[in-house]
Amino acid sequence: MPEVRASIHQLSTPEFLSATLPWVQVKSPYLGRNPLRWCDRCHVPVLARTCACGAGTRDVPVTPPGDIRPAFPSEIRAANDLFRDHFGAALVPEGHLVLLNKVPDTDRMEEVIVGGAVVAAVRYLPGEGRWEPLPRLAAAPLIRPVRRFVVVDAGAVPSIREGASVLAPGLVAIDDAVAAGDEVCILDRDGAWAGVGRARAGATEARAMGKGQVVKTRKNQPGLCVPGAATWAQAVEANRDVLARAEEAAVGFIREVRDRHPDLPPTVSYSGGKDSLAMLLLVLKAIGKVPLIFADSGLEFPETYANVATVRERFGLEVVTAHHGGRFQEEMAARGPPAVDARWCCRTCKLAPVAEAIRARWGECLSFIGQRRYESATRAASARVWRNPTVQVQLAAAPLQDWTALHVWLYLFREQAPYNRLYEDGMDRIGCYMCPSSDLAVMERIRALYPDLWAEWERLLEQWREQQGLPGEWVSRGLWRRKATAGGGQG
Repeated sequence: MPEVRASIHQLSTPEFLSATLPWVQVKSPYLGRNPLRWCDRCHVPVLARTCACGAGTRDVPVTPPGDIRPAFPSEIRAANDLFRDHFGAALVPEGHLVLLNKVPDTDRMEEVIVGGAVVAAVRYLPGEGRWEPLPRLAAAPLIRPVRRFVVVDAGAVPSIREGASVLAPGLVAIDDAVAAGDEVCILDRDGAWAGVGRARAGATEARAMGKGQVVKTRKNQPGLCVPGAATWAQAVEANRDVLARAEEAAVGFIREVRDRHPDLPPTVSYSGGKDSLAMLLLVLKAIGKVPLIFADSGLEFPETYANVATVRERFGLEVVTAHHGGRFQEEMAARGPPAVDARWCCRTCKLAPVAEAIRARWGECLSFIGQRRYESATRAASARVWRNPTVQVQLAAAPLQDWTALHVWLYLFREQAPYNRLYEDGMDRIGCYMCPSSDLAVMERIRALYPDLWAEWERLLEQWREQQGLPGEWVSRGLWRRKATAGGGQG
């Protein structure tokens, strides 16, 4: 989204990333049915075939896994700034609701949904330290580009709409700003969109070409954008029946699990994130006040500590904190940093302290946990009630297993719940600030927002790198995130 300065993360190309960072997932996992639909009367997303207004809704095709979330104002501004810089015009009109869908890529890419269609994607390019706009044909009702466009002859339009490239004989005009490799909009003589694609030649070269490919056209994905302003309060109202049914089912599940295990004191595992907050609200409605278990890894964001305090005071709840006790620094000194394929940090800094806290406070307990199937393939395959091998004293239950992120956010908006303010800064998940599973794009965002935290983390990385005699790129290219790359996550 917002362009960031070139940083230590100088990974060059998607091909290099795929070869060097093989843990990066680039396929599209199916984690559950995508329920996203759109009401063109209310101009809001709806998670059912009928809007509360009575109008029928239409399907919004998105790339799996399809865990769609609302875009906050800062994210909309960033997308608009990106499109203004590249095409000379903003993407999202004032007052329109925007959804984001994170899709598999070599680092981070998100689809942008406006008016019931995926109108664009934004992709982070680690090697260049910047974001790239990828418009779709569905964006035509929203934006008229004034930079980085080409104009084609009417006779070329039908074939371009079918996916054919722009060839030199069909080129009528090309904007002076177009350089080879740029994303461009393809227009007809009247300014109507014919397609989108990537320029194979810059403006000067293209004008001199007698034949050859000027623009490699991207496949035109289906999508109908119907512009119209709306609010999230209207979206909540449009989904009132969906939310009521989801709440009723979750509350019933919570009561059923509690009644099946009357000897286990009920608790809520609270992380400071959106899912655990929604789950807490459901537990309060189902069985009343219960203690919160907060795993303090020592690596949390300041806003997370603040949110735990706010929730404790708002609802008058006891918070049982599982302290890290300096475990992370000890393990880091002995084993090196945690990695995607060696995440010893979760067991060491969260699961083990939680087990100790439960033994000390209750001996054993029932914990409601904000796990959802749309978060990962592992969680999609997980049972709804289980015991973690590391925390045998905790029987875990997941009331939100079948909720999408949009279910969660609409519910939080309806309840006017005190969510973690990090989400408004474009953080889609809340956890340890240096989590190795984070995208490089997210790490750059954290580095910009929390320079002191990130400087301390880089100090620890450099210390381990020097001890192990690793090359400088082990830090600069983010190779510490992979155990196999000479030293990350040992043990």
